[in-house]
Amino acid sequence: MKETAYWIYSPGSNASMWDEFYKDGIMVLGWDEVKNLNEFLSKEEIKAYMKQTYDASYSYRNDALCLWQFAKQIKNGDVIFVKKGIHKLIGKGVVTSDYLYDASRKTYKHVRKVDWQFKGEWEHPDKAVTKTLTNITAYSDYVKKLLSLFEEETSEEDQKEIEITYPSYSKDDFLSEVFMEEDTYDVLVDLLNTKYNVILQGPPGTGKTFAAKRIAYSIMGQKDTSRVAFVQFHQSYSYEDFIQGYRPSKDGFELVNGCFYRFCKEAEEDNERLYFFIIDEINRGNLSKIFGELMMLIEKDKRGQKLKLLYKDEWFTVPKNVRIIGMMNTADRSLAMMDYALRRRFAFFDFAPAFSSDGFRQYLDNKNNDKLNRLIQTVENLNSVISSDESLGDGFRIGHSYLCTDDEITNKWLNSVIEYELIPLLKEYWFDEPSKVRDWSANLRGSIR
Repeated sequence: MKETAYWIYSPGSNASMWDEFYKDGIMVLGWDEVKNLNEFLSKEEIKAYMKQTYDASYSYRNDALCLWQFAKQIKNGDVIFVKKGIHKLIGKGVVTSDYLYDASRKTYKHVRKVDWQFKGEWEHPDKAVTKTLTNITAYSDYVKKLLSLFEEETSEEDQKEIEITYPSYSKDDFLSEVFMEEDTYDVLVDLLNTKYNVILQGPPGTGKTFAAKRIAYSIMGQKDTSRVAFVQFHQSYSYEDFIQGYRPSKDGFELVNGCFYRFCKEAEEDNERLYFFIIDEINRGNLSKIFGELMMLIEKDKRGQKLKLLYKDEWFTVPKNVRIIGMMNTADRSLAMMDYALRRRFAFFDFAPAFSSDGFRQYLDNKNNDKLNRLIQTVENLNSVISSDESLGDGFRIGHSYLCTDDEITNKWLNSVIEYELIPLLKEYWFDEPSKVRDWSANLRGSIR
């Protein structure tokens, strides 16, 4: 049995067409130059047609979504709430037909028949959404409030959105910036495509954070910052920050949506494109508490399934077009092991020092500095010792990014890296073996003399 969907709809600018639509038993959309919507296979095709027909400088993202939902997603039996502006509801009805394109109408040619059951004026609780047509089914508390009004988005047509052109970004661009071999890149992309959730783990200074956004851009084909979100976990980070929780307000407390909730809602409305949610220091938070009931929904084969949220009587889903990239520093001994239930939902990709990569060798050739070369050779020798140390291992090696800079290589810069970054790291690693710290500090200093 089909689940009833609930929609909120504006019949023309400031509901100017409501009397006619109510009398004729229809709901109608404009954009008449966009012909029969049954001829389009996706909302991207509709958007491309609108840009070609109207003004290529606008994105038409919301307009194309509105037309696509009107033609393809609304079903017989769905409930339509009619709004006027953002503060008034003026009607309610039930859809009774499939989408029709009525070429005989002078305007408003995209039509559905509706059994309008109510006509009047009711105060809208809070403010209505501003879009012409919005699916509000997932907001069950909100739907109940609207239904209760009749049991006893705004405005006006959508504002045009200025089209933002993002710089293109390809696999080659990624490989030119990130010291990674092509076959390794292909493995990482394949993991994201097959698992949906990947954690980049490795020693400090291996470029995990630098690479995370760029891997997303390379898969999207452009530096579209609107589809990439970034957050850093810490010991105080909570479910309320991530998903939903109560926050103080002038009237007491109000329910506020967290960053991941908002991100998923945006991705859900744009389900033909990929979205990337990046979490730095993912193992610093209490992951079971932060993800809560979404522990299940982030799993690949559970994507698209619905679950009731903790604080609200609302069905929520993690869309299939959301990819999650986490970063984890393997050298931080103060952190507990990741929850095994969450670990099972992620693929783990190792980031290693890239001193031997083609990209890093090219970087050295460009710098052409003998002292830098000697220091790197000493660090590589040091990494071999760290790897073989039973109390440390590969996860504690020193990464290449400590020795990367866009500026000129100077004695002052080299000395600063050694004294204020590398040696303090060794003191932390070998806090109980001061002789090793002393010997390797001397080796590092000696390499640039």
